[in-house]
Amino acid sequence: MTNLTLVIGNKNYSSWSLRPWLAMRQFGLEFDEVRIPLYTPETPAQIRQYSPSGKVPTLLHGNLVIWDSLAICEYLAELFPSFHWYPEDRAARALARSISAEMHSGFQALRQNMGMNCRAKLPGKGLTPEVEKDIDRITTIWKECRQEFGTKGEFLFGRFTIADAMYAPVVLRFMTYGVPLDPVCQAYYQAILTLPATQAWIDAGVVETEIIPQFELFTK
Repeated sequence: MTNLTLVIGNKNYSSWSLRPWLAMRQFGLEFDEVRIPLYTPETPAQIRQYSPSGKVPTLLHGNLVIWDSLAICEYLAELFPSFHWYPEDRAARALARSISAEMHSGFQALRQNMGMNCRAKLPGKGLTPEVEKDIDRITTIWKECRQEFGTKGEFLFGRFTIADAMYAPVVLRFMTYGVPLDPVCQAYYQAILTLPATQAWIDAGVVETEIIPQFELFTK
């Protein structure tokens, strides 16, 4: 028993929640899940029961509370060092950390204009010039990682790592908004999308009944 509990938001919308959830499922960790619907009158108080930041995701491990998706993944990498959380090669590991941090702090145009929505099909929507720049940067990252370090597997560094968990919500966004991809990026997109854990998340998201209007801008 690992005594791990992951507090998440709506699976249809919460890209930040997906990241540690996917990593934990992909590495076979056992954990309890607490799902809190976001943007309801009760949400702030419900989240504050678990998270000092008032945001999800939050990982509970005994008396420890770890919030923020990347911090959770880093903590789990220390807790379970036998798993392949980052590449073994030092140069690859440095790159994986760099692109994970870039995803964590960047791509605001993509986030604002192409919000994650597993239920929707919105090809061509939200594609502003700023979003195109974000997409160009992301696909450049994917191609460089795949070509330099990913030749021995389907993922950015061959085997699945934290970096793949960080970019998984982008794959779901590209699915929703029908973003065209070159062959290298399309193959990586398919590798993430067809993971059983990814499919389980999507399946759970599409049957959720909550509607968050600010994330449904193009579905009205």
